[in-house]
Amino acid sequence: MPVRIISTQQRVTAFLEGEIDHHTAAALRMEIDDAVQRNKPKTLKLDFADVTFMDSSGIGLVMGRFRTVQPLGGRLVVSNLSPQVYKIMQLAGLEKIVTLSKREEVNNAEIK
Repeated sequence: MPVRIISTQQRVTAFLEGEIDHHTAAALRMEIDDAVQRNKPKTLKLDFADVTFMDSSGIGLVMGRFRTVQPLGGRLVVSNLSPQVYKIMQLAGLEKIVTLSKREEVNNAEIK
């Protein structure tokens, strides 16, 4: 699974795409954790805009990244979640420890 990472001193943003399952999660963890350890950001943002599938490994990915940034005094933001994935993360209780936000839907009727 490809991941594009943009790092600054204050923020690391990981743009995830494709499927997140037990086959892809390990590689994602390593790339994201490497960027966090190098930059020690105040905020780690996981952008799910281009994620097409997620199983429970996605929950584990988020929980593990929370455990990575917490000792650094950082926070985790999970953004651009589809309504279904947002609901799964809510049911898992992740909104108690991280910031979750849904994908912004564009209403084509409003675009003229």
